Amino acid sequence: MRVPRLGVGLQFNPALIGWFPFFEQSLDAIEVLFDSVMAPLDGPGLMLPSVTDMIREVATRFPITGHSNYGGDFGFDDLASTAAVRRHVPLAKRLRVPWVSNHCFYSDTSWSNVWSSPLQFSRAEVERLALRARALQTFYGVPLAHENAAYYRTCPGSGMPEEEFLARLLERSGTYLHLDLHNLYANAQNHHRSGYSIARFLDTIPLDRVICVHMAGGRWINEQYHDLHDTQVPEAVWDLLDDVLSRANPGAVILEYEAEALRCGSETLDTARTIDGILADLDRGRTAWDRAYGHASRRTIQEEAA
Repeated sequence: MRVPRLGVGLQFNPALIGWFPFFEQSLDAIEVLFDSVMAPLDGPGLMLPSVTDMIREVATRFPITGHSNYGGDFGFDDLASTAAVRRHVPLAKRLRVPWVSNHCFYSDTSWSNVWSSPLQFSRAEVERLALRARALQTFYGVPLAHENAAYYRTCPGSGMPEEEFLARLLERSGTYLHLDLHNLYANAQNHHRSGYSIARFLDTIPLDRVICVHMAGGRWINEQYHDLHDTQVPEAVWDLLDDVLSRANPGAVILEYEAEALRCGSETLDTARTIDGILADLDRGRTAWDRAYGHASRRTIQEEAA
């Protein structure tokens, strides 16, 4: 499956709508969270009426990629009954996305607290999930990429390193990887005593299967590092991006931010300062991309030239 090269963009998170000037930016791509725009499973619609016009406007201005958090992709419900098949697949087709990414978490229709439920890194789960992932990619009809997770505890029963698990999963399923560099950074902070190694991770996964890269920021709370998407991208994560872009050929680099996380604790959201921070990260992301692939490789530049 061929993946278009787009450039540097933002996740179109509803938490940012109303205060971040998306439509004033020269973005190479927008990543839409399917969970945030899909209609409930117990109703007849596909997309929430309140966001239909907004998503239509986004689609007229930017290339859209799709991202799934709560699709039940890697849960235990029958795949045909999941939000992934019933809502996310038709959304992907309607929006004509070039790829879809999902999270390496367990979830189902009754339990969506996916952030604390990383996959079990075992041979049995490689085989079970590879069948599920291959079938789901066929439903989508475009590449399906799995995002490596940030997690606080390894799932009981795990018997192999995360990177070996992901490499085996991609080999068995024929799917792809959505590489979240801040999740790697967070895991290195939280699991360094158990020997977690970013270098080993990047040397083990098949970098030629990386479709997209996520960049974000986070913070320490109560002696744990959290992937809150609430700060600018850390310097060490920018270094990782340079390394990955020199060895892989992703279709896009997507920056992530969460308004609720930006209000962490007793803090209030400083809108002007936060917008400046996001724009600075976008500029730095474009600089890294251009350094690796050339200025003319980004979608907005191609549009300007045309």
